[in-house]
Amino acid sequence: MTAGSEANPLALKIKDRIRREGPIPVSEYMRICLGDPEHGYYRTRIAIGAGGDFTTSPEISQTFGELIGIWTAVAWRAMGAPAQVNLVELGPGRGTMMADMLRAGRIVPGFLGAARVHLVESSPILRDVQRQTLAKSAEQVPIIWHETFAVEFAGDQPTILLANEFLDALPVCQLVFTRGEWRRRCVGLDTNGEFAFVPGEAVVPERLPTDRAPREGDIFEFHPDFPRIADLLQQLAAKPLAALFIDYGHIASAFGDTLQAVRQHRYASVLEHPGEADLTAHVDFETFRRHCVERKLAVDGPITQAQFLLNLGLAERSQKLMSTARPEEIGLIEAGVQRIADPFGMGGRFKVICVRSPNVPALPPFPPTS
Repeated sequence: MTAGSEANPLALKIKDRIRREGPIPVSEYMRICLGDPEHGYYRTRIAIGAGGDFTTSPEISQTFGELIGIWTAVAWRAMGAPAQVNLVELGPGRGTMMADMLRAGRIVPGFLGAARVHLVESSPILRDVQRQTLAKSAEQVPIIWHETFAVEFAGDQPTILLANEFLDALPVCQLVFTRGEWRRRCVGLDTNGEFAFVPGEAVVPERLPTDRAPREGDIFEFHPDFPRIADLLQQLAAKPLAALFIDYGHIASAFGDTLQAVRQHRYASVLEHPGEADLTAHVDFETFRRHCVERKLAVDGPITQAQFLLNLGLAERSQKLMSTARPEEIGLIEAGVQRIADPFGMGGRFKVICVRSPNVPALPPFPPTS
């Protein structure tokens, strides 16, 4: 049942389409809920922060963006410190991470002078917030906004690409194993005219998890946009490229339904309040890694967010912050750092993977042999 959806304009719009055309794949439902031009989640609200539906590591602790900024400057040096470098962020949220990155990058001579910032953001509301957040940074570094991720804006310069909680928001396809065959999982309507999951056409998956045979009712997910993302990375790698993806997900492919909705900082039904809740799915890092390796890209990781941050100097940076903070701020700094690095929480659930040109050396904290 989709309680409360009667007055939801996007719910009515999706139901009308289902009545006309039949059930729609889960990936299409997710795409509509997040990106509908009139009522899509990312088009109509500021989702991040205390007043939104969820929060992210850069909003929890400034140390997160600062350490990413140092990593970015190290990557620039590993490329030979080129005179110009594209600093690209996919899905920059409120602009907090980029602001912290650029502030930290000032300590590396020549880095900010070489950087050209490109922010890929589909939400006009968030673009306005980012402009406010980055107003001071824009006085030192050119900042350009793009609605979609494309290779053309990078020109012939090297690229350092950052993406925190970007892959999880890409639409996910779901298959359901029923009566001995795989069928596309779709969103249809039940006898009461409410949203319900229904099996669609029979399909033959290209790949499946190898740990066990499928069982009745198993769900298998894959991201149809992964090959396109890997293609774009392959094109950028010729210039060259160092890309960092940070997201929650699993290291090895597995059966399971990970599609989830978050509304007002609480989990909600995926089928309720379309366009009013954030929809995400866990990232299958094994599959993402495979697509990149197949395109002759070098891939390091994934490692956990805790490993990444601690090995970059999170403890040392937080101690320095607390040593100069006001007494009432020390507890907040410590709590934020613990939250993003907790191996049983965000620090363990989130993984970090680096994709780079083969001629760019492995970057810390990834081991050279990973």
